Amino acid sequence: MNISLPETLKTFVDEQVSQRGYGTSSEYVRELIRKDQDRMRLRELLLAGASSSPGAPSDATYFEGLRHRVRQSAKPGAKG
Repeated sequence: MNISLPETLKTFVDEQVSQRGYGTSSEYVRELIRKDQDRMRLRELLLAGASSSPGAPSDATYFEGLRHRVRQSAKPGAKG
């Protein structure tokens, strides 16, 4: 795949490659694509959460119960 960029964007990419320790401009572009994919996945998860029905509140009692379950499962011989 080849991508044409105006000189101003090419200069910007070259600066990012040298300043941020990328080996090549391709590495920089791949990283941008990965970050965009992550952003899109996060957006999908947030939208799914926003459209789901409310769950139980995550208050101090909830977190203490969670800590208790983790402690119990971490004990030697404990069953998951």
